Amino acid sequence: MGEPEVRDLIAAVDRAARLWPDRVAWTFDPGESLTFAQVAARSTGLAAALADTGIAAGDRVAVMMTNRAEFPLTWIALARLGAAMVPLNPHYRADDAGHVLEHCRAAAVVTTTDLVGHIREALVRADLDAPVLLVEHLPGAGQPPGETHAMPAHRVAAEDTVNIQYTSGTTGRPKGCVLSHRYWMELGGGLVAEFPHLGADDTMLTAQAFSYIDPQWNVVAALLAGAHLVVLDAFHPSTFWSKVREHEVTYFYCLAAMPTLMLKMPPDPLDLSHRVRAVQCSAIPAARHEELERRWGVKWYEAFGMTETGADLRVTDADHDELVGTGCVGGATRAKEARIVDAQDLPVARGEVGELVLRGPGLMDRYEADPEATAAAFRGGWFHTGDLGRMDAAGRVYLVGRLKDMIRRAGENVSAREVEDVLLTHAAVRLAAVVSVPDDLRGEEVKAFVALVGVDRPDQGTVAELAEHCEQRLARFKVPRYWEVCDDLPVTASHRVAKARLVAVAGHTWDRVEGVWL
Repeated sequence: MGEPEVRDLIAAVDRAARLWPDRVAWTFDPGESLTFAQVAARSTGLAAALADTGIAAGDRVAVMMTNRAEFPLTWIALARLGAAMVPLNPHYRADDAGHVLEHCRAAAVVTTTDLVGHIREALVRADLDAPVLLVEHLPGAGQPPGETHAMPAHRVAAEDTVNIQYTSGTTGRPKGCVLSHRYWMELGGGLVAEFPHLGADDTMLTAQAFSYIDPQWNVVAALLAGAHLVVLDAFHPSTFWSKVREHEVTYFYCLAAMPTLMLKMPPDPLDLSHRVRAVQCSAIPAARHEELERRWGVKWYEAFGMTETGADLRVTDADHDELVGTGCVGGATRAKEARIVDAQDLPVARGEVGELVLRGPGLMDRYEADPEATAAAFRGGWFHTGDLGRMDAAGRVYLVGRLKDMIRRAGENVSAREVEDVLLTHAAVRLAAVVSVPDDLRGEEVKAFVALVGVDRPDQGTVAELAEHCEQRLARFKVPRYWEVCDDLPVTASHRVAKARLVAVAGHTWDRVEGVWL
């Protein structure tokens, strides 16, 4: 008989331990390596220790840690108990962490000694009396298993909540996405059964914070495939590819500013000396797609997904060559349907712009404690992404911006993303964000925030050069009037610019039309 269908995270862990007990499952750099058998044993011991503290099925338990083995071990341990993990970005402080703790009604917090002070401040902000558990002191995690009571029996079901995953909050307060075992099995399993067909011969790598969704689906996909997963402490552009070579990585996923930051690094004679067979990336800078492939000698495949929906659209080997540099995010995965609709939620003709909506198995269950937002997002039985796009005759999607990121200037629509993509092709631009600002004459005007490479004291000459760069590539009405050059821009855990926080960025604004600093 063949292996039974894997329907939940715990079954995936136990199956991997049975099939590949001595194979290395995870390598944390820096940190430890664990075999699949050790992942199963340590997560079981940790689950018993957490049960001893009173954590039970149905509890929401916040977890704040940097990238270390105890993070996914705690996730698995909580799932064994039927509790849900609520990841907290380790850079969160009293206000943002406090909002999440209060909103999810956390029953406990698991953290590390170096972060416990921030957690206690956040609990005060949230007015919660939840216990704080130091993972280093819990048997099965950082310490050898000690005397524990028997772990309460919990029958895991595919519909059980395993995460409340708060979105990055690029435009407002994060919302909690309620994610089930089924969500994770669809997401991770799709990467094994479909492109890129991850298998036991693969070594995967992730460099994002474990509080974000990508390292978590990397864990699930690696468990299902029997692949080796390498976890870096963070994304470091200057050393990223040397780590890829050191660990003989065959596959990785990245997104947002990461490919542009890689290209800012000086060429290396070893750039082509690696084993990578495929890179999946969200928001590949279209104008630099060919450059990425030429420099590292590997195909880069666009992919689209959201915390709310998992993996939805992807470019595959079948259409990669045709789509390089087009900005196309591919067609729907096997389990999903995609549609482009107008403001009345009616399908538009192929080639016309509208909102991308999705449906199929493996979506989130709901937004935590927000029935109105849930109903709005799922109206008509389709999840409304808030992304504007068009669909070609083959059913492949091209994104053109966000509904809330479209600037209406004097009757013309300006896509913030389109302007950002052009700015990022300039060698001096490290990060870029484009927003609307009120204008008495035109309704809205275009403003650009840019963080530069190697420019200590930018002046109007710098701005003029960037504006000319845009004028050569865009209609004049799309070229930003206002420019703010910053040392850095605030980013989310997913390396996207947090536009809601740009107002806090200190700097002077150059009015290109009036020729004055504001």
